[in-house]
Amino acid sequence: MEKPVQIHDFSEVTKFHGHSCPGIAIGYRVGEIALRELSSRAEDEEMVAIVENDSCSVDAIQFVTGCTLGKGNLIFKDHGKHVYTFLNRDTGKALRIYLKKSTDEMDPEFAEARKKVFSDSATHEDLEKYEKTRNKATEKILEAPVQELFAVEWVDAEFPEEARIFRSVRCAKCGELVSEHRTRVENGQMVCIPCFHEYSRS
Repeated sequence: MEKPVQIHDFSEVTKFHGHSCPGIAIGYRVGEIALRELSSRAEDEEMVAIVENDSCSVDAIQFVTGCTLGKGNLIFKDHGKHVYTFLNRDTGKALRIYLKKSTDEMDPEFAEARKKVFSDSATHEDLEKYEKTRNKATEKILEAPVQELFAVEWVDAEFPEEARIFRSVRCAKCGELVSEHRTRVENGQMVCIPCFHEYSRS
């Protein structure tokens, strides 16, 4: 019989992230689903997470699932979408999770309070209301049924190559070390991306 995967308490995730908010709650719930459905936490690279945004939710996903940028099993695609795909290398299964509604749609009161607090005329009372509605919106996400928040489906996905370690070379311009596979060739020399002078006629 498979041993159930241990899921971190939400308070541990907020401590890691720095605060509690709807975004971190979304990531926490996504991570819970991934662990439950794939029956695995990434101790190494057996699980891969592909995230399509760089919001607060990604911190929770890293903490809960063990998929991290440093291990090479967290892949960021800058699509600006609350879409999360998890792949289990051991089983070959892939799970895609999509947030059905924005936090504004889920809680219009929180959306209005956030709009006020980030305006130039925000008062102390506006800040207090924002914090109160933020906490309420976060709790709502933590307690809502999965099917109300997310579309969850098994998908066919191409598994990415496992992370590789590349040698470092010195940039011919600044002299700093750069991973060989991220260099550019300029006038026959290897340079880092910030030093590279891109040519374009557009």
